[in-house]
Amino acid sequence: MFKKSILYFLKKYFYKVKLSAPLSPATQIQQVQLFHYYQDCHRKGTLPEFTTTGFKVFSQFEEDGKLLYIFSLLGMGTKTFVDLGSHDCVNSNCANFAVHFNWKGLFVDGDPSLLAIGKNFYKKIPNAWSYKPHFFNAFITKDNINDLLQQQGYTGPIEFLSIDIDGNDYWVWQAIEVIQPKVVLVECQVAFGLRNLVVPYQADFVNDVTQNNYYGASGMALQKLGKKKGYRLVGSNDYGNNLFFIRNGLIEKELPEITIESTLQHPFATETFGQFDAIKHKDFLES
Repeated sequence: MFKKSILYFLKKYFYKVKLSAPLSPATQIQQVQLFHYYQDCHRKGTLPEFTTTGFKVFSQFEEDGKLLYIFSLLGMGTKTFVDLGSHDCVNSNCANFAVHFNWKGLFVDGDPSLLAIGKNFYKKIPNAWSYKPHFFNAFITKDNINDLLQQQGYTGPIEFLSIDIDGNDYWVWQAIEVIQPKVVLVECQVAFGLRNLVVPYQADFVNDVTQNNYYGASGMALQKLGKKKGYRLVGSNDYGNNLFFIRNGLIEKELPEITIESTLQHPFATETFGQFDAIKHKDFLES
C-alpha cells in the first residue's frame, strides 16, 4: 500500500543526499543504545507501551522502531529476514536491520528495476565488507513461494518475515511452509474495517492500489489466519494497515494478543472505512 514511492524514479544522488542521516554512525549508535535500553527495561519490568516505540528510518511508516522494540525483547537470534514485496529494498521493513544491525536476508520483488536500485544501494552499505543481502526477481504466488524460498536457500527457522505484495498477501502467508519466522509483518486492508473479508486469490493479480481498495484481506481475516498458523496479533503501525504477529510461546507476557479494534483507531483508518461502499458489491470470501 502507498508504494508509488518517489524512490522508484530517483538515482544515486537521492540516496547520497536524502539518506545521509539514516546512514550516519550516530543513527546506528542511537539504535544500539535503544536496543540495550529496552533490554534493561525488560529486566527491570519497566517496559514502555508498544504503541509508543515507533519511528521511521527506512520503513514506510514507523515500523522500524516497533521492530527494534520487538527484537530487543526477543533477541536477534540468527539475524535472518525474508522480505516479500521488497520494492527497492531501501524503502523496506527489513532495511534498517540489514544496514544498522548486519542482518542477512532475502529481498524478493516482481520489478527488476526496483531490485536494481537495492543492489546498487547495498554494494557499499553499510560498508564494502559487510555481508550482503540476496536479491531475487519473481512474481510471487501462493504456488511458487515455497519453491522460491527453498531455491534461494531459505528454509527452517528465521527471525522475521515481511509480506507487502499489494494483493495476495493473505494467500501467500497461508501457503508458506518452508520457513518458520518468529515475527511476521503483513499488510491488511483497512477499508474492510472489522469485517472478516478476503479478496479471492488471483494468480495474475495486478491492480492500481492507489485508486482501488479491492485487494488484500481485513485485519480480522489475517488475525484468524495467524491463529491457525500459531501466531498472535500484538500490534500495528499507527495507521493500522501493517500488522505485527509473534509466534505463540515467545514473549507472551511482554506482548500479549490484542484486538483488531485497537489497531483501527487512527483517523486514517476510520476515514477509510467509508470507502468500502464503492466495492461492497464485489466478490469476497470469509477466512
